[in-house]
Amino acid sequence: MIKSELVQRIAEHNPHLYQRDVENIVNAILDEIVAALARGDRVELRGFGAFSVKHRPARAGRNPRTGEHVPVDQKSVPFFKTGKEMRERLNRDPSAPEPDRASEASAS
Repeated sequence: MIKSELVQRIAEHNPHLYQRDVENIVNAILDEIVAALARGDRVELRGFGAFSVKHRPARAGRNPRTGEHVPVDQKSVPFFKTGKEMRERLNRDPSAPEPDRASEASAS
């Protein structure tokens, strides 16, 4: 799914919102996640997952075409770890019935 499909699906599920407003909301959320990661913060969305930044040290790389050794600078890369609820939903038996969200909340 690409961002425009996500915006369209959210707009379909929320007919009281204009598609341009949904697009602004999605962009604002993604921009905030990127800004937090740029500051070095961790972004956790309960039930979905956590975004963080991992730092890779400088190293000696190799040009695959010539075999020549080249220096590779240190860099920061985004990292995503899925949340427990997402992993459980992805690995659930497809024939099992969907759990009732209200009973899960009252059991906690």
